[in-house]
Amino acid sequence: MHQTKKGNQWYFGMKAHIGVDAQSGLVHHVAGTAANVADIVIVDQLLHGEESDVFGDAGFTGIHKQAEPQQRSVNW
Repeated sequence: MHQTKKGNQWYFGMKAHIGVDAQSGLVHHVAGTAANVADIVIVDQLLHGEESDVFGDAGFTGIHKQAEPQQRSVNW
């Protein structure tokens, strides 16, 4: 666990990063990290390789520029 500051608020703990199938709603990957780990760092562990579309919040902004070449065919 680790502490991080967002705005003027301090947070201590962990984050759960979850990969979910958009059609069925079933969870296929779960990764836990310290609170200071950026969402964009863990994205490779949340994908199974057969995705055609990937959805995420603002923590994943710019991921299409940093994605591995085999994942650039995915619609981010």
